[in-house]
Amino acid sequence: MLNHIISGIFAGNAVVGKVSEHTSWSADYFGRIVQKALEVHGHDPNLVQTITGFGDAGAALVADPLIAKIIFTGSPAVGRRVMEGAAPHLKPVILELGGKDPMVLVEDIKLDAIVPWAMRGCFQNCGQNCCGIERIFCYEGVYDDFIAAIKPRVAALRQNIPLETCGSDGQVDCGAMVMDAQMDIIQELIDDAVKKGAILHVGGKRNVTLNGQFYEPTLISGITASMRIAQEEVFGPVMAITKVPNNNDDDCVRMVNNCDFGLGSCVYANDQKRGERIGAQIKAGMCTVNDFGVNYLIQALPFGGVKESGFGRFAGPEGLRACCLERSVVVDKIPGVRTSIPPPLNYPMTPKSMAFGTSLLQLFYNESLIGKIKGIIGLIKHG
Repeated sequence: MLNHIISGIFAGNAVVGKVSEHTSWSADYFGRIVQKALEVHGHDPNLVQTITGFGDAGAALVADPLIAKIIFTGSPAVGRRVMEGAAPHLKPVILELGGKDPMVLVEDIKLDAIVPWAMRGCFQNCGQNCCGIERIFCYEGVYDDFIAAIKPRVAALRQNIPLETCGSDGQVDCGAMVMDAQMDIIQELIDDAVKKGAILHVGGKRNVTLNGQFYEPTLISGITASMRIAQEEVFGPVMAITKVPNNNDDDCVRMVNNCDFGLGSCVYANDQKRGERIGAQIKAGMCTVNDFGVNYLIQALPFGGVKESGFGRFAGPEGLRACCLERSVVVDKIPGVRTSIPPPLNYPMTPKSMAFGTSLLQLFYNESLIGKIKGIIGLIKHG
């Protein structure tokens, strides 16, 4: 939401943010920070407002005539409802929807360098990132070694309530889930994958030893396209690995693109050019080679996806323009020079009008030099 606020203010707008009913406390906390920052820098703190509520509150914002544009971040299902609500008002929308971001690991990678990136991509914020890694495509040549290296790291992740553990060592790797219902979805996806042949290495269930909405950090491999987890958003602490047979780049691209989502992506390859070639073929709004998530940190780059991941962009010049009502303005720049209409084109028309107009078209659009010269002669003759 912070990106939307910054872009909106920089483009000269006031910003009203409607947050999920599951994040009301944190929204109020961060909202006070934003308003204080505005006040310290001499701006009206009421320039940014945050409201809470359920679907009817969001629908009211969409329909409000004072709201010029909607930027929505959430699920494809709710994104469609936002579009439906905006359509009767011909109100433009930007949709940043679900993600199923792939991480491609080719066979020439150095495992020691890659494992930390895979861990960060899958388990940061307990996997609750729109551009977090949801699918790892690991080439056959390094597949077994990667699982052997990553398994103890996932098993060692510590889960707890950070605010309650700060009195001890404060070491918590994964916190809780924001939405309780999401844990049921994750469980369904894991159970479906195991039933269809996937191998569960770590986790795979709720953490009942803690009081709260906790799902254990999970490692599962052998994912195939027929499994729901290959297509549906997890949005939780799950690392799902698919084997790319025969270390084949073309097969890998086909497997990656066999998904309705297309937000971000990343490719790791010791051969940089090879990584770039693979990344260029992935159908996604963003791609990084030998890096993860850095595009989000580079605010000069536009952020957004394709397919079920939505459309439109925020951040970068594109994001600023998206918060503007664009218009074209033409003025005379040379003092004393004004545009005029040639007499043959003045109303009412004369017998010379058609010949003059035809010569003008010849000058502008004839592809041959001789044709353009004939056009000039005609303008002189009929002018």
